[in-house]
Amino acid sequence: MQLQIIALKSIHHRTREKTDKMEENKATRKLRVCVATCNRADYSKLAPIMFGIKANPDEFELEVVVLGSHLIDDYGNTFRMIEQDDFDIGSKLHTIVRGEDEAAMVESVGLALVKLPDVLHRLRPDVLVVHGDRFDALALATAAALMNIRILHLEGGEVSGTIDDSIRHAISKLAHYHACCTRTAEQHLIAMCEDHTRILLAGCPSYDKLLAAHHRDDYMDIIRNWLGDNVKEHDYIVALQHPVTTDIKNSVKIYELMLDALISFNKRTLVLFPNIDAGSKEMVRVMRKKGVEQHPNFRAVKHVPFEQFIQLVCHAGAMIGNSSCGVREAGAFGTPVINLGSRQTGRETGENVLHVRDADTQNKIYHALDLQFGKRYPCSKIYGDGNAVPRIMKFLQAIDLDEPLQKTFCFPPVKEWDISQDIDHILETQSALAVDLGGTNLRVAIVSMRGKIVKKYTQANPKTYEARIELILKMCTEAVIDAVHLNCRILGVGVSTGGRVNPQEGVILHSTKLIQEWSSIDIRTPISDALHLPVWVDNDGNCAALAEKKFGHGKGVENFVTIITGTGIGGGIIQHNELIHGSTFCAAELGHIMVSLDGPECMCGSRGCIEAYASGMALQKEAKRLHDEELLEVEGMVDLKKAEFVSAIHLINAARLGNRKAEAVLRTAGMALGVGIVNILHMVNPSLVILSGVLAAHYQATVQQVIGQRALTSAQSIQVLTSDLEEPALLGAASMVLDYTTRRIY
Repeated sequence: MQLQIIALKSIHHRTREKTDKMEENKATRKLRVCVATCNRADYSKLAPIMFGIKANPDEFELEVVVLGSHLIDDYGNTFRMIEQDDFDIGSKLHTIVRGEDEAAMVESVGLALVKLPDVLHRLRPDVLVVHGDRFDALALATAAALMNIRILHLEGGEVSGTIDDSIRHAISKLAHYHACCTRTAEQHLIAMCEDHTRILLAGCPSYDKLLAAHHRDDYMDIIRNWLGDNVKEHDYIVALQHPVTTDIKNSVKIYELMLDALISFNKRTLVLFPNIDAGSKEMVRVMRKKGVEQHPNFRAVKHVPFEQFIQLVCHAGAMIGNSSCGVREAGAFGTPVINLGSRQTGRETGENVLHVRDADTQNKIYHALDLQFGKRYPCSKIYGDGNAVPRIMKFLQAIDLDEPLQKTFCFPPVKEWDISQDIDHILETQSALAVDLGGTNLRVAIVSMRGKIVKKYTQANPKTYEARIELILKMCTEAVIDAVHLNCRILGVGVSTGGRVNPQEGVILHSTKLIQEWSSIDIRTPISDALHLPVWVDNDGNCAALAEKKFGHGKGVENFVTIITGTGIGGGIIQHNELIHGSTFCAAELGHIMVSLDGPECMCGSRGCIEAYASGMALQKEAKRLHDEELLEVEGMVDLKKAEFVSAIHLINAARLGNRKAEAVLRTAGMALGVGIVNILHMVNPSLVILSGVLAAHYQATVQQVIGQRALTSAQSIQVLTSDLEEPALLGAASMVLDYTTRRIY
């Protein structure tokens, strides 16, 4: 018996040692990642990830496989740029069967499938990283899946034209993990029954590089190197058109029309050769037939290094063609784009893209060039915010190689959008950057999708335009940096400001007297250019209404009015769930509704406005009058002689302590506001009135009473509520970002 016990203890000890050793090996083992690149375009997306893997040698081993058009002289032998980036290429596979037609594409896939098994068997990667929707990538994914190698697919779930859609979705079905660029793409993957816990909403890796590198001092040297010494910034065109494999004849015709239009448009143009898809040979033949390579206005090239291509696109007067770069990367710079034909149908685009889907005449393309050339648009981050690679590194580190290799599919239901990013290893809060420009303070806040103010920044509002813009950009930049550490993803910037605003153009037309040097100001452009984020602008009254609609009493209410009672009187009107701006953007100037023909003078220059009776400034004026007449102080009040100045608060405190004169002033102010609101009820007939601001609670009862006495019978039952929101201006600014995006799907 004793021998049995000893034997059992020995077995237990050996088992424990073996388990501890396995755990130790698991903790110290590096993840072997193979990145396979097929062409110049996918390398621009894969290179940032390769640099990220190389920068973490304790976590990863990097293997690089090069195949496809990288190794073809006619397409620039672009494998050399990989070597120039100091990556060791483990294998070069010549997989392209020349012919540039449908049969050649099929034969190329077959040749790749013949050659890949030996390479993958030799490298034995834990994970193969595959990008996009090329036929070469389909061969890679097929070989890896059949050889039981885990696959991470980049840019799955997107929608475009041609056979690329089918190839992309086929790769997604073979892949075990997904790093997608947009929330819509994420939703498509979930709808395709992919496991949401294996989907990372990362953004496009190329944005990490282009957002960090496009501000270069030597950009004009790069432009002149490719286009000649006489070219100027924003005065040239970048053209990049690829064949559409499902409609080769028409795509070649569009290419010919595009070249004719560019020749007629008479601007310096950089033309890049098309990719290797079926139909490219015919397109090159058209280009040479028209003498593009000898034309003085044209430079035809097979390849431009990505860092230089960024500069060329960023500073171009326009980009034309059907490359995904036009609908993706160009938006980050606000570069105007003319997208021709059907190749990018379904892609999410920013407002910088003008589509010419039925590009059947030279005149139509010329007209599109004329409309777009030289414009600048707000920078868009639909496809990324510059932080994709750190997210992908975390995603790779979290892969558990002990998990079953067999994929499981999540058949219905489709997961709801607001919880689809619940990924254990990276959980980011979708957030907005809110800016509130008040008469006294300038405030910036990071606001989450649920209306939580994650962090707030406050500074005194400078008196001059230059100092104010500088401070806004400084505070916003600080907040964007902090957002990364707070695990918040900033979707855009919302700006709330006093005065009359054109929200369509992002321009402050006329400011209040409280904010100096703040009229005819384009606030959207400098913020968008500095942060590379979309920007929305509206006045503080409208923002208060939007805040109530998303986070407050107005949630779910189709028609309501919000009135701000503060230093001034303002507000916003929601009608049929939409904010009313008016033909000249002065709708809902509620503070300037006249309630008396001979009332007190208002700051707008008129008399008898609500603001002249019920605003904080009006109450302060009355408080000072009573104080000068020694009629303000009552027993229990702080000695006003010790106060620096008399304010509306002193008037309210005096009324609370029984001062009849102060009570009369507040009653008159409340009645004036009530009469104005009755006029509003009779004009737009809302179902709810929300009073917001510091004076709301003091007016609510009086306003409800005036409505009951003076409104039409049909309007007397309309309820008046005081807002529960502490920061309506910031929350309203945030709601513009969270509810109204720039994404347009075609």
